Amino acid sequence: MSDSISAPAALAGAGDTGMFAWWRAADGRARHAFVAASLGWMLDSFDVMLYSLVLASLIQDPTLQLSTAVAGQLGALTLLSAAAGGVVFGVLADRIGRKQALMAAVLIYSVFTAACGLVQNVAQLAICRILLGFGMGGEWATGVALVSETFPARHRGKALAFVQSSWAIGYGLAALVNLIVMPVWGWRGVFFVGVLPALFTLWIRRKVEEPELWRRTPDAARGRISELFTPARARVTVFIILMNACCLFGWWGLNLWVPAYLNLPAERGGVGLTSSAMSWFVIAMQVGMWFGYVSFGYIADAIGRKRAYVGFVLMASLLLPLYGYLREPLYLLLLGPFVAFFGTGYYSGFGAVIAELYPTSVRATAAGVGYNVGRIASAVAPFVVGSMAGTQGFGVAFAITGAAFFLAALAWLGIPDTANRELTA
Repeated sequence: MSDSISAPAALAGAGDTGMFAWWRAADGRARHAFVAASLGWMLDSFDVMLYSLVLASLIQDPTLQLSTAVAGQLGALTLLSAAAGGVVFGVLADRIGRKQALMAAVLIYSVFTAACGLVQNVAQLAICRILLGFGMGGEWATGVALVSETFPARHRGKALAFVQSSWAIGYGLAALVNLIVMPVWGWRGVFFVGVLPALFTLWIRRKVEEPELWRRTPDAARGRISELFTPARARVTVFIILMNACCLFGWWGLNLWVPAYLNLPAERGGVGLTSSAMSWFVIAMQVGMWFGYVSFGYIADAIGRKRAYVGFVLMASLLLPLYGYLREPLYLLLLGPFVAFFGTGYYSGFGAVIAELYPTSVRATAAGVGYNVGRIASAVAPFVVGSMAGTQGFGVAFAITGAAFFLAALAWLGIPDTANRELTA
């Protein structure tokens, strides 16, 4: 069965091969779904990455008495709760609809990001990060299903690439907010800004429609996790979880600690940049990240998800250790965008792979399980990298993240290619 894109829209884009053919081929419903998923993911990134940007300030705040090891444990707790939220919201998105699940996820992560600005001790911060993570984990699976079911198959990879690229924009905005707000109101003020995404739910409520594919799916068939582990799907599901666990370990091990690595003084293993300089370095990395996300979509639509994915993660496995051993700011500034390009760009393909391997009845569930069960294993990354950085230095710590990316490439031996496969109900 073909995608839910309308026939006139599909025909209109049939001969269009321009860079933005994927947008011109979409109807109004698909475009609203794209905007909702993109802004939801961008604001998700904005909220969750505020923590990494103020991490050095939290560690140096005498009120909280936060060590690098405990800071890593808080990062791990956030990822564990995100894993739970991703699975729960994936099932909910299949059962009650993509739109309702998306609004709930955005509200949760917005409110509890702002609440981080009110904490007085580590225990309170941990509670807020756990609840924030629950909402953060729920947004991705919902948005991926929403976009996958409304865009034409030939443009699905590109559409999802632009959705994924909004993470880099959100991270860059977070760095900009840190640059502006931190000198005036401190880390608490930075967290308070994180409540703004809650307003976005009003637009979702008015503009977004449920995909036709989802509405045609019988209620009784929706959201069954057991369907992911039938004899025909179990092997692929397991390898997807393993691959994603390795990728997420590498991603969070690097990105949660890059701002602290750049900001901490040399005697604590860092580069010693000021908070403002660190923010600019992070913004430069987000430029590379954005291009990585977008480029991956075009590459994957052209040569297949598998070859593009393996190429990106292998490059990441080589660049990450090098980044951790450098101390010269100029070299880090130049290398950073390339690290972000290869170390994150591959995520543009994950949503398309999931959408093309699983039916509508469990598409969001598969995204939630494949992405977030893998996140459980990756939840140890912030703690491992933080602990290794404190004892062995960031060079060794980031080398571990590089090894994780190499293992992710090996996991693709058990995952079939799915380029441009038509979606089925």
